[in-house]
Amino acid sequence: MNRKYPVMLDLRGRACVVVGGGAVALRKVEGLLECTESVRVVSPSIHPGLAALVQAGRVEYLARAYAPGDLRGVFLVVAATDDPDTNEAVWQEAEALGVLVNTVDDPPRCSFYVPAVVRRGALTLAISTDGKNCALAAALRRELEERFGPEYGPLLDLLGELRDRIRREERDPSRRKALAERLATAGLDRLVACEGLPAARRRAEELVAQRGATA
Repeated sequence: MNRKYPVMLDLRGRACVVVGGGAVALRKVEGLLECTESVRVVSPSIHPGLAALVQAGRVEYLARAYAPGDLRGVFLVVAATDDPDTNEAVWQEAEALGVLVNTVDDPPRCSFYVPAVVRRGALTLAISTDGKNCALAAALRRELEERFGPEYGPLLDLLGELRDRIRREERDPSRRKALAERLATAGLDRLVACEGLPAARRRAEELVAQRGATA
């Protein structure tokens, strides 16, 4: 089985290009803008939503067809045109230059897939079917959106804050691990959802204060 290696990419400061200007390209650009400010669109014409992003200064726009050389110095490219020849040319150049490439609806011409994603602050849940059934991935994403509500954003911020404190105050690695597991399974998510973040913080502080019993 040709399994894919799941990875979270840090795109800050890395040049990303979307070739294409339609509704699909807009969705790809919006996804990239969640992770980087360096996005360029190459297309003779663009969707009104893309035009708004260009006007707002959030996206660089080259108002022409893709041309060889457009991927020099690029880290990642998405080929999102309705022209198979253009998509093939983008794939070929990306492969030659070692650029990560996703060709929309063409899994054989992808070095990476874009999963269905649920974001809750620092929490990211991603679902991939290796390009076999995007509708199933979307259905699973909707289920996860219901299961993991907005409370997980502030909860993760709280747990990250406490992690740093525990690292400073607790020298024993086994106790640090035990306490981290205790915090993760203490129902703090329900407290945030039902009573608010201050209630969850109080409960978490109690658990941290009891860490001597977590060995």
